[in-house]
Parts: sequence; C-alpha cells; structure tokens
Amino acid sequence: MAARSKARKRALDLLYASDLRGESAVGALDRAIEEGEGPRNAYTAHLVRGVADHQPRIDEVLAEYSEGWTLDRMPAVDRNVLRLGIYELLYVDDVPDAVAVSEAMALARDLSTDESPQFVNGILGAVLRNKPSLV
Repeated sequence: MAARSKARKRALDLLYASDLRGESAVGALDRAIEEGEGPRNAYTAHLVRGVADHQPRIDEVLAEYSEGWTLDRMPAVDRNVLRLGIYELLYVDDVPDAVAVSEAMALARDLSTDESPQFVNGILGAVLRNKPSLV
C-alpha cells in the first residue's frame, strides 16, 4: 500500500473514532501524538487538521449532494470517507481529483458496506462536476 493510502486510512481511523466519541478530531490527533502513537506520515495529520479546519463547509457540501441522506443517517465510516474525499477534492492541490475519488472509494470498499463505494462515488462525482462553484 502506498504511503499516502496508508496516511488516508490512518486519518480515517482518527476521524471515525473521534466522530463516534463526539470529540475533536484534532484533539484525538494531538493526544495520539503526545502518547507517542501519532501518525508516522505527516500527510495523516495534514488530512485530519484540514478536514477539521474546513468541516463546516465540507459538511454543508456533503449534505447538499447526499440527496435523501442526512449526515446523521449516513454510516459513520461513509460520512468520514466522504469528508476526506471532499477535503482532498476542494482543498488539496497536489492530489489529482481522480486519485481523491479512487482512494475514497477504496476506503469505502475495504471498510464499509457493499453499497458504500457506489454511494461515495456518486457523491464525489457530483462534487467534482460542480467543483468550480464550490471553492
């Protein structure tokens, strides 16, 4: 597995766990770093902090494009995979859009339901088509 793929998986782990606990993702990241269990790849911290910094806008976009699904109704894994994907699509210039979508789909395929990759692809595809008006 490529370094950035591992970093995304670790970022997802932190985002997912903090989401379920109702705590700050940055707080969970900082605690892991203080306890010597922080991410080895700096991109993990970049993703967690980036998603946290932009979460209100990311969640707004996610709610707009997830027709028929509220954020609360979405499986927590899918919600956080989508947050990562939307963050990379809208705010990370050195990741090609196709890579951001593909990596999000791979996380959903590996960690969520059978329907999740299609769900993630549909939402991120819609976000990508409308990207110029979202940034």
